[in-house]
Amino acid sequence: MPTPESAEITTAVLTKEELLRDYRLGCESRQASLAGRKEVFMGKAKFGIFGDGKELPQLAMARAFRPGDWRSGYYRDQTFMFAIGELTLQQYFAQLYAHPDADAEPSTAGRAMNGHFGTRLLDEDGHFKNQAETKNSSADISPTGGQMPRLVGLAYASKLYRQNAELQQYSQFSVNGNEVAFGTIGNASTSEGMFFEALNAAGVLQIPMLVSVWDDHYGISVPAEYQTTKQSISEILKGLQREGEGQQGFEIFVVKGWDYPALVETYQRAAELCRTQHVPVLIHVTEVTQPQGHSTSGSHERYKSKDRLSWEEEHDCLRKMREWLLVEGYASEEELSQIETDAKETVRLARTAAWTDFFNPIKQERDEAVALLNKLVAETGTENTMHELVEQLQQNSTPIRADMVRTVRRALRQVRGLRSAARRELLNWLEQAQAENAERYNSYLFSQSEEAVLNIEEVKVEFAPNAPLVDGREVLQACFEANFRRDPRIFAIGEDVGRIGDVNQAFAGLQEKFGELRVTDTGIRECTIVGQGIGAALRGLRPITEIQYLDYLLYAIQILSDDVACLQYRTKGGQKAPLIIRTRGHRLEGIWHSGSPIQMILGAIRGMHLCVPRNMTQAAGFYNTLLRSDEPAIVIECLNGYRLKERIPQNVGEFTLPLGQPEILQEGHDVTVVTYGSMCRIVLDAAKQLADIGISVEVIDVQTLLPFDVDHIIADSLRKTSRVLFADEDVPGGATAYMLQQVLDEQQAYRFLDAQPRCLAAQAHRPPYGSDGDYFSKPNAEDVFDAVYELMQEADAKRFPAIY
Repeated sequence: MPTPESAEITTAVLTKEELLRDYRLGCESRQASLAGRKEVFMGKAKFGIFGDGKELPQLAMARAFRPGDWRSGYYRDQTFMFAIGELTLQQYFAQLYAHPDADAEPSTAGRAMNGHFGTRLLDEDGHFKNQAETKNSSADISPTGGQMPRLVGLAYASKLYRQNAELQQYSQFSVNGNEVAFGTIGNASTSEGMFFEALNAAGVLQIPMLVSVWDDHYGISVPAEYQTTKQSISEILKGLQREGEGQQGFEIFVVKGWDYPALVETYQRAAELCRTQHVPVLIHVTEVTQPQGHSTSGSHERYKSKDRLSWEEEHDCLRKMREWLLVEGYASEEELSQIETDAKETVRLARTAAWTDFFNPIKQERDEAVALLNKLVAETGTENTMHELVEQLQQNSTPIRADMVRTVRRALRQVRGLRSAARRELLNWLEQAQAENAERYNSYLFSQSEEAVLNIEEVKVEFAPNAPLVDGREVLQACFEANFRRDPRIFAIGEDVGRIGDVNQAFAGLQEKFGELRVTDTGIRECTIVGQGIGAALRGLRPITEIQYLDYLLYAIQILSDDVACLQYRTKGGQKAPLIIRTRGHRLEGIWHSGSPIQMILGAIRGMHLCVPRNMTQAAGFYNTLLRSDEPAIVIECLNGYRLKERIPQNVGEFTLPLGQPEILQEGHDVTVVTYGSMCRIVLDAAKQLADIGISVEVIDVQTLLPFDVDHIIADSLRKTSRVLFADEDVPGGATAYMLQQVLDEQQAYRFLDAQPRCLAAQAHRPPYGSDGDYFSKPNAEDVFDAVYELMQEADAKRFPAIY
């Protein structure tokens, strides 16, 4: 804790104007919280969660926040965002109303509920702006504690920019690593495992990460005695405290959330230490209040005692600051009263402007729809059936866009088949509305820049005539080395990646060539390995983060799904993190080293790409493509392919493999078999056996599951063969069902089928250990043979009699 003397020294350098500015901002933020709650209860917003009670510590934190710094925060940080100039009151209310315009609501364009803040890191073309000149905030997510893994990466980037001389040229991202990554979290959320994992990682890495814990004693209704041992996060983390300057560990500060001078002093000291020495810091801000409770979903009077409520009123931070300003003579009662009155009016004007800006376009669209509907009623004479629909829409005082589209679609049902000019006008209105709403609510799942994956130019692979056969891992090794030489921003981290070059040796020798900063070992901490990559990618670097086995992606799937996969979407193209997850799966041995949980991944990571190469040359082509793109992806290498022989391409670091393009491995005319990964070799084996009895199989490797067959190559194959088998190593109903849906539904290839489509998957359980366990748990060549044979038997039982 800072001493009273040191606090007085710090606040003495602040002018009266600066002190009153902070009080004014605090009052405006408080009034915004109060007004926001009322807007929800009036039905103008669906939900509200606010930052009241946290105003002073956030004002103090903002005073230590400089251009180039980063925030990875928590949905109560509104005062901080106001204070650093990256959020206006009108934008704050625009987010509450879910305004779907990035100009009006730059954090999320109405896609996240209120309290989710972020700055727009990209220009209109999708390129990074100059981060060294701006105050930066990564885009918030709701899962509590989920901001912590990314925070590690944001701070880690400063370490790399400071210590890697090759990165000095990228001055738009860093000034010698002088940036601090500020993280914020509620006290209850420190119970999450990723909080502890992130702190441990930061202590090991010694990075400029400053974590603030807003401690208001509760997590919704659950008090600290149920949340934290000793009811104090700083007490139980004392073992992280470094023993002296130059030693590893954290600096830990404890300060009361209503003590303005102590807060200012603490944040100044902590940020300077973090910035200059790259020492991680934890600031435990205690005795914080939450005047309106957790959110608009309930009242805190239900679970707080009268004594607690009385204490919170007495220790309200704005009340305490007001008392301090008066006692120290910084302001008079009249001055403070005027600030408070002005704050209410400022918030009222901002709220009104935000509502007008949000609602007037909707009202105009409603009026246009009503006019067209009335025209249709007049022209078709269907007053009795449509009049009520139109009248209901017209009299709705607060319509939403769904009301209009719903009404128009129901009205058009009633005039289906009629030829009418009014009907055509209404159809045109609906088509335009659907397109505009798709842009408002469905756009930017993927990058729309010139660096998007599908815009990367294909470079064909080239082989020398006498290219020797080598282990597959050597192809990857050569690919990684070439890319590391090409781009100094690329680095790789993961368990066993560094000294031994990963467990399968694809990075062997690269640490010696490029140094420990470029090829780095980590602890066993999958969640923050990924988070380390997310934060670094946000800051212009090109991380390859390794999850040693696909089965252990489960540790990181939440952060992949909730953070990087939806980043472009939830910011409507305002942020990007081109992270590559490198892992390996499919065939090997046993329950936890044979994973192929593709269904889980497909469902969780929409917004990322999923590459499933059959060999290491194909994997290298994907890495070359992705490292030139600005989109995140997972690449799953085949576990049993590292020592299979392949030829190293002449252009091993330059050839690119397009995503979404299946490859026909063998042409045929009787049955199409669609597969990927390690199953390709098994299917080709079965196809050879089937050829011996006169069955011609077309074998297609989809290569990527996201995107999937963008040119409908598989549908063209079915047009020829009229029979299809989808095969993989996932559970029944997993990726085979996904592929079937894509081909039959999206590509409408059902039209070409003469037989029921078939799926061949693994057993519903994970494979047991041993070769027999593998054979009887996952599809084998005999299974593929039998499935294809049965399809042909249905067509010609005489030629293909029953086998069993």
